[in-house]
Amino acid sequence: MTIAIYAGTFDPFTLGHEDVLHRARQIFDEVIVAVAADTGKNTFFSFPERVELARETLEGIPGVKVIGFEGLLSEFVKATGATVLIRGVRNGSDFDYETRMACVNHALNKNVQTIFFPPINGTQSISGSLVREIHRLGGDVSAFVSPCVCRALEAKRKGAPS
Repeated sequence: MTIAIYAGTFDPFTLGHEDVLHRARQIFDEVIVAVAADTGKNTFFSFPERVELARETLEGIPGVKVIGFEGLLSEFVKATGATVLIRGVRNGSDFDYETRMACVNHALNKNVQTIFFPPINGTQSISGSLVREIHRLGGDVSAFVSPCVCRALEAKRKGAPS
């Protein structure tokens, strides 16, 4: 059984993330969506909120687990028995950054390979930061995220817990 890990901040989980996950799921027996706790970023959603939103978004998809993790991704990969890292790449700068990260992750864990998924369904412009900016300025983000993420964003706008 081949286990792949799709790791990220997922702040929030977008339709672009969903596209990558669904395509990875066609190839691998199991895909673990690994939500990073400490990313060095100032996230909009808290770590528990990001884990819960990913779980709600992906609920019912066979062969998919959502797990929050702390520390080095390479250590998390070892602990899960995964051998593949999944990365979405939208453009050349993503590819440059992700190639460097793939090299580092391989240096830390020789048993892991990274596979890149380019956008194929018009999701190349979607990013969590873009979604957050549109939301911050009062725009409609429903074309970029699932309904549960829209609800959570709206709850944050109104000051309610998501």
